[in-house]
Amino acid sequence: MLAQRISKQVSLIFMSFLILAQVSAAADAADSRSSSSSPRSTINRDQAVGMTKVIIKVAGKELPGTLADNPTAREFASLLPLHIVMDDLFGREKTGPLPRVISTRGPSSDVYNVGEIGYWSPSHDVAIYYHHDGDRIPSPGVINIGRVDSGIETFNVPGSLDVIVERAP
Repeated sequence: MLAQRISKQVSLIFMSFLILAQVSAAADAADSRSSSSSPRSTINRDQAVGMTKVIIKVAGKELPGTLADNPTAREFASLLPLHIVMDDLFGREKTGPLPRVISTRGPSSDVYNVGEIGYWSPSHDVAIYYHHDGDRIPSPGVINIGRVDSGIETFNVPGSLDVIVERAP
């Protein structure tokens, strides 16, 4: 008698778990269908972020730029407009502090290209590379958050620069 009651309780518990698993799977499938039924909105949002155009105001000039499509670049965009005093570093880049820490989920690299805008996470600085010296970036690397589309030579001056980065109209 006791064995039958325990067996029934175990069966009820097992059935409850099965039902819960089926409900959960159905909910996941519904979420998947709803997100895959409207891929255009997701793709358009991501493309819009990847195509975020910025204006970089420096030394009396307005340089066009484009932000990358990654989590770090999206958080950087959330800070705009942004005023940064950028100091020269190694004769290859201007760097300056961001007002707060941003995501490090973007891809990092130990190499850079002239014109790239990068995020150096250890000191929460943004860097704009104006000259390639052949050196690699130390660990943890720099996260590419965008690029200066033209006029990068404007940064190739000694000393500090006042830089304003804002969304392009």
